[in-house]
Amino acid sequence: QVQLVESGGGLVQPGGSLRLSCAASGIIYSRYTMGWYRQAPGNQRELVARITSRGTTSYVDFVKGRFTIARDNAKNTVYLQMNSLKPEDTAVYYCNPVPAIPSWGKGTLVTVSS
Repeated sequence: QVQLVESGGGLVQPGGSLRLSCAASGIIYSRYTMGWYRQAPGNQRELVARITSRGTTSYVDFVKGRFTIARDNAKNTVYLQMNSLKPEDTAVYYCNPVPAIPSWGKGTLVTVSS
Protein backbone atom coordinates (compact mmCIF):
# COMPACT_ATOMS: atom_id res chain seq x y z
CA GLN A 1 0.00 0.00 0.00
CA VAL A 2 1.39 3.35 -1.06
CA GLN A 3 1.71 5.98 1.64
CA LEU A 4 2.81 9.57 1.08
CA VAL A 5 3.18 11.71 4.19
CA GLU A 6 3.85 15.42 3.78
CA SER A 7 5.09 17.70 6.56
CA GLY A 8 6.70 21.05 7.17
CA GLY A 9 3.94 23.48 6.30
CA GLY A 10 2.85 26.40 8.44
CA LEU A 11 2.21 30.11 8.60
CA VAL A 12 4.97 32.32 7.26
CA GLN A 13 5.23 35.99 6.40
CA PRO A 14 5.76 37.14 2.82
CA GLY A 15 9.43 36.80 1.93
CA GLY A 16 9.91 33.97 4.38
CA SER A 17 10.99 30.37 3.86
CA LEU A 18 9.74 26.89 4.56
CA ARG A 19 11.08 23.41 3.89
CA LEU A 20 8.58 20.70 3.11
CA SER A 21 9.28 16.99 3.40
CA CYS A 22 7.49 13.97 2.02
CA ALA A 23 8.14 10.41 3.11
CA ALA A 24 7.09 7.69 0.70
CA SER A 25 6.49 4.02 1.34
CA GLY A 26 4.92 1.14 -0.56
CA ILE A 27 6.61 2.05 -3.86
CA ILE A 28 10.05 1.50 -5.30
CA TYR A 29 10.67 5.15 -4.63
CA SER A 30 14.04 5.46 -6.28
CA ARG A 31 12.59 4.54 -9.68
CA TYR A 32 10.03 7.30 -9.77
CA THR A 33 10.11 10.88 -10.89
CA MET A 34 8.67 12.66 -7.85
CA GLY A 35 6.77 15.89 -7.83
CA TRP A 36 5.39 18.52 -5.53
CA TYR A 37 1.88 19.63 -6.32
CA ARG A 38 -0.26 22.31 -4.73
CA GLN A 39 -3.91 23.17 -4.53
CA ALA A 40 -5.04 26.63 -3.59
CA PRO A 41 -8.63 27.27 -2.46
CA GLY A 42 -10.96 27.16 -5.44
CA ASN A 43 -8.22 25.97 -7.79
CA GLN A 44 -7.25 22.66 -9.29
CA ARG A 45 -4.22 20.79 -8.06
CA GLU A 46 -1.14 21.72 -10.07
CA LEU A 47 2.37 20.38 -10.38
CA VAL A 48 4.99 22.96 -9.37
CA ALA A 49 8.27 21.01 -9.28
CA ARG A 50 9.58 17.61 -10.24
CA ILE A 51 12.78 15.61 -9.83
CA THR A 52 13.75 12.54 -11.81
CA SER A 53 15.25 9.41 -10.33
CA ARG A 54 18.64 10.73 -11.41
CA GLY A 55 18.12 14.14 -9.86
CA THR A 56 17.19 16.28 -12.84
CA THR A 57 14.83 19.02 -11.73
CA SER A 58 12.24 21.21 -13.41
CA TYR A 59 9.88 23.90 -12.17
CA VAL A 60 6.92 25.88 -13.31
CA ASP A 61 7.78 29.45 -14.16
CA PHE A 62 6.14 31.07 -11.16
CA VAL A 63 8.36 29.20 -8.67
CA LYS A 64 11.64 29.19 -10.61
CA GLY A 65 14.44 30.75 -8.64
CA ARG A 66 12.44 30.53 -5.40
CA PHE A 67 11.73 26.81 -4.89
CA THR A 68 14.21 23.95 -4.89
CA ILE A 69 13.23 20.29 -5.03
CA ALA A 70 15.58 17.59 -3.78
CA ARG A 71 15.41 13.93 -2.91
CA ASP A 72 17.14 11.44 -0.65
CA ASN A 73 16.62 7.98 -2.11
CA ALA A 74 18.13 6.30 0.94
CA LYS A 75 15.39 7.85 3.06
CA ASN A 76 12.59 7.60 0.46
CA THR A 77 12.06 11.31 1.00
CA VAL A 78 11.58 14.30 -1.26
CA TYR A 79 11.97 17.89 -0.13
CA LEU A 80 10.81 21.29 -1.28
CA GLN A 81 12.75 24.31 -0.10
CA MET A 82 10.59 27.38 -0.60
CA ASN A 83 12.14 30.83 -0.35
CA SER A 84 10.82 34.32 -1.00
CA LEU A 85 7.31 33.11 -0.36
CA LYS A 86 4.39 35.14 -1.65
CA PRO A 87 0.76 35.23 -0.55
CA GLU A 88 -0.18 33.49 -3.80
CA ASP A 89 1.89 30.50 -2.71
CA THR A 90 -0.74 29.79 -0.08
CA ALA A 91 -2.02 26.27 -0.75
CA VAL A 92 -2.03 22.70 0.42
CA TYR A 93 1.12 21.03 -0.87
CA TYR A 94 1.27 17.37 -1.83
CA CYS A 95 3.93 15.03 -3.13
CA ASN A 96 3.23 12.28 -5.63
CA PRO A 97 5.02 10.61 -8.50
CA VAL A 98 4.91 12.19 -11.94
CA PRO A 99 2.59 11.19 -13.54
CA ALA A 100 0.54 11.09 -10.39
CA ILE A 101 -0.79 7.86 -8.99
CA PRO A 102 -4.23 7.67 -7.37
CA SER A 103 -2.89 7.64 -3.85
CA TRP A 104 -2.63 11.09 -2.30
CA GLY A 105 -1.51 12.00 1.17
CA LYS A 106 -3.24 14.57 3.34
CA GLY A 107 -0.88 17.30 2.21
CA THR A 108 0.63 20.07 4.28
CA LEU A 109 -0.87 23.55 4.46
CA VAL A 110 1.31 26.53 3.64
CA THR A 111 -0.12 29.92 4.51
CA VAL A 112 1.77 33.04 3.47
CA SER A 113 0.35 36.06 5.19
CA SER A 114 1.40 39.07 7.20
